[in-house]
Amino acid sequence: MVEHGVSPLPRGARPYQGRRAGLVTRMAAAALDGVVVTLLLLLGYAGVAVFLFLLDPRGFTFPDVGLAFSLASAFAVLVVYQTLAWWLSGRTYGDLVMGLRVVSFRGERMRLAGALVRSVFCAFFPIGILWVALSRENRSVQDMVLRTSVIYDWQANGRSSANHPPP
Repeated sequence: MVEHGVSPLPRGARPYQGRRAGLVTRMAAAALDGVVVTLLLLLGYAGVAVFLFLLDPRGFTFPDVGLAFSLASAFAVLVVYQTLAWWLSGRTYGDLVMGLRVVSFRGERMRLAGALVRSVFCAFFPIGILWVALSRENRSVQDMVLRTSVIYDWQANGRSSANHPPP
């Protein structure tokens, strides 16, 4: 609740606040994060191309990156993006749009090491998210192994039910 008894949380969302998110919401957030990572990679490529052009405008050709380098770059950008987002605010851009937050087993924001391990696990084994559809507790493989949760949390200040363990 905010001042004057007005809640920024829509009435329809109130029963879900603090509960673990389902597969569709988490997949939508992951798709948005995929778009963010793709844009970051394209910006990086454009930056390198501009730099090479400035070095030698007459002999410029677009850089030819191989598949292995592209995949390694995508993995690295994804891991850094997710790690920093989960550590600093508990949510990536996709999570923010979908009203989600990643929390530790205590219901608190992730520590840096935990966020890094979770990000690497998610990047190496993205199909683990599908376990949410089979889990009674809406937990992915990563959530079960690392004892984390992805909860609905629309509160921007992070002082909501994210500070309490999910039900």
